[in-house]
Amino acid sequence: MPAKRQSNDRNTTKWRKKEKRGESAVMNPDIEDAVVRSALSEAWKEKTSYSHGGVELDCDPFRHCRIQNFIHSQGFAQNLRDELLQLSFHNKSNDLYKFKQSEDLKRRKEHHISQMRSLIFVQFRSWLAEVLGVDLEPTVDISCAKYEHTDVLLCHDDELEGRRVAFILYLVPSWDLSDGGTLDLYSTDEHYQPVNIAKSLLPSWNTLMFFEVSPVSFHQVAEVLAEGKCRLSLSGWFHGPSLPRPPRYVEPLLPRRTHIPRDENVLFEWVNETYMDPLYQAQVQQEFEANSEIRLPNFLQEEKFKQVSEALRLAEVQWERRGPPNKRCYAHAELQSLPACLKECWDLLSSEPFFLLLSNLTGLSLHYLAVGDEENESDSQGDESDAEKEERNNQEGQGTSSAASSNEKQDKGPPMCVGELRRWAHGNYTLLHDSVEREFALDLLLHLGCKGWKAEFGGFTSYIAHDEDEELLTVYPEDNSMALVYRDKETLRFVKHINHSSADQKDAAFYDFSFTYYE
Repeated sequence: MPAKRQSNDRNTTKWRKKEKRGESAVMNPDIEDAVVRSALSEAWKEKTSYSHGGVELDCDPFRHCRIQNFIHSQGFAQNLRDELLQLSFHNKSNDLYKFKQSEDLKRRKEHHISQMRSLIFVQFRSWLAEVLGVDLEPTVDISCAKYEHTDVLLCHDDELEGRRVAFILYLVPSWDLSDGGTLDLYSTDEHYQPVNIAKSLLPSWNTLMFFEVSPVSFHQVAEVLAEGKCRLSLSGWFHGPSLPRPPRYVEPLLPRRTHIPRDENVLFEWVNETYMDPLYQAQVQQEFEANSEIRLPNFLQEEKFKQVSEALRLAEVQWERRGPPNKRCYAHAELQSLPACLKECWDLLSSEPFFLLLSNLTGLSLHYLAVGDEENESDSQGDESDAEKEERNNQEGQGTSSAASSNEKQDKGPPMCVGELRRWAHGNYTLLHDSVEREFALDLLLHLGCKGWKAEFGGFTSYIAHDEDEELLTVYPEDNSMALVYRDKETLRFVKHINHSSADQKDAAFYDFSFTYYE
């Protein structure tokens, strides 16, 4: 009898240890079926659709697959969600996204997280490699993301060296289309650029999505509109040989123009008389040269500002959407449709007298009558010591940067400008992208119709250093305020996505004249 009791005690101890360890992560047995695997593999290869039970493969607009009840045990899925919600999340916000993300989960020790990691890294990776016919590397990226009210991930293709398959496991509450947060897949044009949303996939509990990372795999996480709901997901990438990429399409730039001949009276008709005072212009120039930026409030004369604002509100301006969505999404005006008042304001910003005014306000060489760099250089040379003069002469004799800079100025040609009249509303933004022209330039932003606009709505312009997250400057929309910002080749800008909160505004849109001037 004592021996038997000892055996029972050992069994009880083993059971308790197993209970403490918890159940293992098991993949839905339906997708393990040999017939299903074979059919999926064939459909993936032939780029055709396939559906069986909770498995659905579609190739429009690009190859993607949805697996419902991916984790076999609902209890395990719920415990996994609870562990994930206990993690520390970091706010992630830039031009492309706003959400909260955990650290990489490769080293987390929590039972359900480590079990899930093992399932994805080993069992699912092996299954995926067989179905897709691709050698997938053991290295897998995986993290957890929380999308809550107004969070968003804008249009992108996920392409990065080595990424082959993207995956997302949703652990969300009951979710409706009105909650936002859909995974939107984009169609593409002949240049492999995204055009329109072709398909929107609603996140659902314990459903795993995966898709092939390719030159056309453009997608977004639509803004979460629901308050009090959390779009929780595990996501990452399997690595393998990248698909061939076609040459990157270079879109045509907006045409640059020299100034429009106008009488200087146009300035006195339109511009606040404060900024016409030469002494005040000198003060502005001093501040601008010190900071490379300045805000000029109440820039237009009050009567002209009212006329322009009223024309924007009432006139039948033809607005055209400007894309593609992996670079920008907003509306800009067709110049031919502008009423007289708006056309006059456009002509003001393009006029020869305005080029001269900008030169006086900034010290830049935007007009032949402005004091140029050569004169400033001459003045500064008069203050040089003998040693400094000798050093400069040596540099010039060696043909270094001074000569190169002089040649560059001679090759520039006349000052030019390019501009747009833009309309900003919910869902609009611009993104940083590789094809942007990087050169020295003066940006002008004249905001209109933005009374009461709040920073939390988005729509502000951020300037950042290339390849860095640090923000150098933020320009917030402010009625009848003109911002001047001088940027170099390493400074980029974007307009932050305008979120759903802006819909509470009486006027849920604002406008700006956006011009860039080149010396």
